[in-house]
Amino acid sequence: MIRKATTADVSTIAQMACKLWPAHTPEEMQEEMVPLISKTDAAFFLAFSDSLAIGFAQCQLRYDYVEGTDSSPVGYLEGIFVAEEYRQQGIARQLLAACEDWARTQCCRYFASDCEIDNFQSLQFHLKAGFQEANRIICFSKNL
Repeated sequence: MIRKATTADVSTIAQMACKLWPAHTPEEMQEEMVPLISKTDAAFFLAFSDSLAIGFAQCQLRYDYVEGTDSSPVGYLEGIFVAEEYRQQGIARQLLAACEDWARTQCCRYFASDCEIDNFQSLQFHLKAGFQEANRIICFSKNL
């Protein structure tokens, strides 16, 4: 079962988000998610097996330029996670579909995403889910 998350779900999502973004603590993730989950231009969705939360997706609207698009806003998949033992069962696709449906209700013509250049598992998921690669970039920074 997939359902839209509420503020009561933030702790559950934060725990899973730390598996997706391990450089963060659950407290950091909660602090970031609390203001987002109640905004109208962002949404979180949870996947359940019986009453156990097994995955989540975070999406929101982006108003700046998004590679491969020519309108604004664009629905954007910020993150998606399914517990390892539940993968390869179509759950991520169900979460993605919920995000895409939400973006359509926000009048988006496009839905976009990204992944790290060496994240081949994510790349394969995106391609199998119908995304087309729009661009590859290398980002730079230097200390001043």
